[in-house]
Amino acid sequence: MNKRTEKIMNKNIFRMLASALVVSMAMFLSGAASAATAGQVTHLSGTLSVKKADGASKLLAVKSDVQEGDLLTTEAGTYARVKFVDGGEIVLRPGSQLKVASYKFNEAQPQNDNVFFSLLKGGLRAVTGLIGKRNHDAVSFSTATATIGIRGTHFGALLCKEEHDCDDVPTVSGKRPGIGLHVDVAEGAVLVRNRHGQLLLVAGKFGHVRDADTPPENVPPEDGVQVTMPTTISQNDAPGLCQQQ
Repeated sequence: MNKRTEKIMNKNIFRMLASALVVSMAMFLSGAASAATAGQVTHLSGTLSVKKADGASKLLAVKSDVQEGDLLTTEAGTYARVKFVDGGEIVLRPGSQLKVASYKFNEAQPQNDNVFFSLLKGGLRAVTGLIGKRNHDAVSFSTATATIGIRGTHFGALLCKEEHDCDDVPTVSGKRPGIGLHVDVAEGAVLVRNRHGQLLLVAGKFGHVRDADTPPENVPPEDGVQVTMPTTISQNDAPGLCQQQ
């Protein structure tokens, strides 16, 4: 190999390494941007795990960060409370799964707000933060039966996928919650909808959606299901979030 050929090869190798470095930096910066903190665990009683967007899994503790793309799972006996950067809060019941599918928030750019949670199983209570107060359409919760849109809200949602999923949830009537999505509203309003209809629920009202092929329906207060939480999880600077029955 002559010196001229060797010089050309070295230049080509340098260019390849430089290109690889640029690609790696771009991927790193992209990953860093997508891993921006959406919220933080503030209360926890039991085991809370997370599956990250890249597939990695780990256990969370109080003060652990929650990021966009995270799938949160509470084990039996576990209640977990997450406070998000816009001031909104969510409390998860035992045996629940919640995915933070999208969390876009910039206080100076409300037009870009976009928050989308997916409740895969179990129950939660949620209080609207700044995003939901200034842009109702920017926040929504999806389930297998219906989507919940918020209207400046404090509400509860319970998804019972199988016959005995929610046997441990107390009700006013004493009957176990039936299959489907149960919604209760403490403040503001929520819009529950699927392809078969929609239902606006205001404070003090209850709703139920049996499955994705059934329209949402009003439920009398005496038959309503209210998602409640222990006071050790619910008490702090968001008064009235949820008390235990």
